[in-house]
Amino acid sequence: MSRFLAILAAVVAVVFLGWQYWLGTRTDEFAACGGGSVAGGTIGGAVALVDESGAPVTEADLFKKPALVYFGYSFCPDVCPLDNVRNAEAMDILSERGIEISSYFISVDPARDTPAVMAEYTDNIHPDLVGLTGSAEQIAAAAAAYKVVYRSHEDEGEFYTVDHTTFTYLMLPGGKFADFFKRDDSPDLIAERTACFVQAAG
Repeated sequence: MSRFLAILAAVVAVVFLGWQYWLGTRTDEFAACGGGSVAGGTIGGAVALVDESGAPVTEADLFKKPALVYFGYSFCPDVCPLDNVRNAEAMDILSERGIEISSYFISVDPARDTPAVMAEYTDNIHPDLVGLTGSAEQIAAAAAAYKVVYRSHEDEGEFYTVDHTTFTYLMLPGGKFADFFKRDDSPDLIAERTACFVQAAG
């Protein structure tokens, strides 16, 4: 009997661990939504940036409703436009389901991305996409809060590139990190998981 109980306990443990893995290793109230966590500690926190009108904003201004947060730069030749368009499509899918979210594009290139540049860029993608920029110090602090790594190649000349992390982060009201999305995640997947988190949060 003791051997049977030991085997049963082992099977239960394997099933439980497999279930957690299938759910994205989450054990909180959002476990059914899947997703996962980013290694390296807490995502998000205090930020001080500048919006497209040149007005200062903080996390209190940004996260009054769920939001997608993506770091990049307006001169990005390929990755950023594709990711921002994908995120905008997810916003529209969610809107059709009655779920309103914000979407922020935070620059990692403050030397070129002025508020006016960010406004023109985001207006060309989606009317509700908001560009955020700031000083080099403000951008560095925001990037650090989201564990975003970036490196500018200003030695390349006028059309220099900036290497940067390409995750999109889902933040809940109040700035609570919920999930992240990779580059190959589709608008439908982002919308589905975001809807799950929003509904689970009540």
